[in-house]
Amino acid sequence: MGLVGLAHASSHFSHLLLPVMFPVFMKEFGWSFSELGLLSTVFFVVSGVGQATAGFVVDRLGARPVMWSSVLLFVLACLAAAHADSYPTMVLAAVLAGMGNCAFHPVDFTILNQRVSTPRLGYAFSVHGLTGNLGWAAAPVFLTFWTAAADWRTAYLAAAGLYAGILVLLVLQKEHLLTTPHRQASSASATESDLAFTRLPVVWWCFAFFLLSTMTLAVVQNFSVPILKALHGIPLEMASMTLTAYMLCGAVGMLAGGFVAARYPGHSDRVVALCLTAAAVCMALCASGIFGQMGTLVVLAATGFAVGVGGPSRDMMIKKATPKGATGRVYGLVYSGLDVGFALAPVVFGYFMDQGWYTATLLSAALILLFSVGAALGVGQRTRSA
Repeated sequence: MGLVGLAHASSHFSHLLLPVMFPVFMKEFGWSFSELGLLSTVFFVVSGVGQATAGFVVDRLGARPVMWSSVLLFVLACLAAAHADSYPTMVLAAVLAGMGNCAFHPVDFTILNQRVSTPRLGYAFSVHGLTGNLGWAAAPVFLTFWTAAADWRTAYLAAAGLYAGILVLLVLQKEHLLTTPHRQASSASATESDLAFTRLPVVWWCFAFFLLSTMTLAVVQNFSVPILKALHGIPLEMASMTLTAYMLCGAVGMLAGGFVAARYPGHSDRVVALCLTAAAVCMALCASGIFGQMGTLVVLAATGFAVGVGGPSRDMMIKKATPKGATGRVYGLVYSGLDVGFALAPVVFGYFMDQGWYTATLLSAALILLFSVGAALGVGQRTRSA
């Protein structure tokens, strides 16, 4: 659990490798917001396409070599960023980082599902989600520290060293990461069998769930600070602290959600539906401002906790919907919905923000979260029918 959690933290760390440095890039190179936003889009498009296909590689070759290759790609991405002197070079860094990020969900869940006993899976999924949030939290601290201590190029060299250290540890502890590949004869019928899972409606319900729920998360990450400032007059520093509180409450919720998932493994879809419904109600209350400034901050933090509690049950729900021998492929396709959601939300809701539709942005995010509740219940219904 610890090794997979560390790898997952390194994946989430990569999400912020470039965005944390956007203010520095604007000053250093004079790049526009559009150019900077394109770097994030490139990252998530590459990651989404790669994630949908990485599961096939994981099922055929095993998880370990794919995991090691992914961390090595992060090292190369950091080195490319450290030596970037033009926009195309930074785009290359985004591509390398996206390629590294794409394989972690099929890799991680293949290892956990094969190496962790069923009664402990809820706790394993909790550790997985918790360490991912810690990776998000660590990136700004790590990169800004090294930038302040030296410069931004040194920060990326330090990040490359950090990833290299993680890679060495994962190789040294390789016996704990061994998985059994899914072997098939190489033929047209084998290829057709590999793709058979795509004909299962439940897989696409899972994909829809991740796409919808992630769009709401992207709204919170990208726009909650300016929304709170514009709607409720909350100072920038306090709004930023609220976003941090949202993430920390989400991490605490995931820790608690591991016990919930272990206690109610047969009702994972209903747990997810209940948690996300509560989160949607909290987001709508934030849009209304009925509780005033401080109350709104508390309610937004509670939203993160509700989403976090449902995290491990969400992963348990996907496991139950996964055919035997297709873990990597299913998780790869399903979790690519996460990348699609992260890529779509800034485009859609960025337009809302440009128009000054702040309340509509939060209410729309709450509505989309309710749609994801319907998708979760759809997954549960089809899993039980199967």
